[in-house]
Amino acid sequence: MEKEKINVTVTAKIKLFPSTEQVGRMLQTVNAYQQACNSVSQTVHETKIRSVFALHHLLYRQLRTTFHLRSQMAQSVLKMVVARYKSLGSNGHPWTLIRFKKSEYDLVWHRDYSLSKQEFSINTLEGRIKVPYESKGMEAYFNGSWRFGTAKLMERRGKWYVHISVTKEVETVTLSSIQHVVGIDLGINFVATTYDSAGKTTFYHGRPIKDKRSQYKHLRKSLQQAQTPSARRRLKRIGERENRWMTDVNHRISKALVHQYASSTLFVVEDLTGVRTATERVRVKDRFETVSWAFFQLRKMIEYKAMLRGAKMLAVDPRYTSQTCPTCDHRDKTNRDKKNHRFSCKGCSYRSNDDRIAAMNLQRIGTKYIAEVVV
Repeated sequence: MEKEKINVTVTAKIKLFPSTEQVGRMLQTVNAYQQACNSVSQTVHETKIRSVFALHHLLYRQLRTTFHLRSQMAQSVLKMVVARYKSLGSNGHPWTLIRFKKSEYDLVWHRDYSLSKQEFSINTLEGRIKVPYESKGMEAYFNGSWRFGTAKLMERRGKWYVHISVTKEVETVTLSSIQHVVGIDLGINFVATTYDSAGKTTFYHGRPIKDKRSQYKHLRKSLQQAQTPSARRRLKRIGERENRWMTDVNHRISKALVHQYASSTLFVVEDLTGVRTATERVRVKDRFETVSWAFFQLRKMIEYKAMLRGAKMLAVDPRYTSQTCPTCDHRDKTNRDKKNHRFSCKGCSYRSNDDRIAAMNLQRIGTKYIAEVVV
């Protein structure tokens, strides 16, 4: 039977090296694009029109003459603004005025931009320019199996970057073909703890990460207390730097997790959707670390990296995974000493690290799930 296929989309991030002349043309273009987006946003806010077709008839000529946008740029602006308002509507704030503050420009593949192994070709208000870029890490996307999609050109503190959406079709892994099950517990002291079918446990230590997060936290607090314009600017830069660092950490951890195992592996993780509401039961001094770590981002990275490797991820209910004994199934809140991260079963006296216990139980849940689903 032919295997079902699924599209996996990731974002390729590259740094550009434009000349002084090219920087001027890109700045001119992104500024015009930003102003056009804000103009259309004001119209949408006032008229409540959220149809690209209707806005095209109303604003297309104005976008071409007032902001000197090329045809494809004008269409891109309309689509961008409508998409942003629809997203806002789905979050319960349909008619809040959206302001575009960042220097960014959305690009359509083969219309606004193209990419070779040496140059990034981009459409500007004054025609196309070809910009050199950092090609390291991009080689894999030119093997013919990846499709390039919408890209975003952006300027950050005088440096230029482009984020490109790339998609690859991969075969889905059927549960009947799973040969290995790995439970992954996500946490703070150990960012990830794994337990596999062979009984092997791996700890990914989180103390250095936790310490660095604490440094960022105290630095932000001192800057917030200063309340000066320079402090606010630095606060923004620090927030962006911390986000980039956190994303890089999650990339490295997810890559190490997935590449430790072969294809046909089922990774079982906790569904931490309610991690924020759970903070009501967390001590105030620990609340920042519990809420602010990007667990969802890490989980999504594990998911797409697993699919690209021919593996699969399953998210399950995390309740009681740290309170249930994996050897005798005795469940008791007092089994777990959360403060000291120890587990001691009141039924059979089995003892271990509480994160390892959670990973063991997640692995058991995955194994049981396969046994019940696969006939």
